[in-house]
Amino acid sequence: MNIGTVARLTGTKVDTVRYYERIGLLPTPARTGGNQRVYDREHLRRLAFVRGARRLGFTLDEVRELIALGGEADRPCTDIHAVATRHLLAVDEKIAHLHRLRDELAQLMEQCEGGVVERCGVLESLPQATVAEAGPDQGQPP
Repeated sequence: MNIGTVARLTGTKVDTVRYYERIGLLPTPARTGGNQRVYDREHLRRLAFVRGARRLGFTLDEVRELIALGGEADRPCTDIHAVATRHLLAVDEKIAHLHRLRDELAQLMEQCEGGVVERCGVLESLPQATVAEAGPDQGQPP
């Protein structure tokens, strides 16, 4: 099958299929005499795997690691479980961070009285929020 078919069947853009090939997440496909890529069921299966892992937020490096670990059918899955556990912890950290951001934004919104911009509580609070959160190299204007 051609690249368009593989892309359509997996809900992937053609450019993304080419990118995954270039970075080694997909095996290099055979080529026709006219130099067109020819994909088989293994490419389709691998691309579906990559798409599923990316949908769950795994990084490209984690996907690469899962592919490598999954290549040995008799291997215990403890290493794969460790990759998934690391990723779950990272997701939990992101969720906690988003909760903190939401709470801070809600506090800013409480300071907004709906008046004029000159006395906008949200705009007045943003510089203080940036300075309070800044580390040694942060807090400087872009």
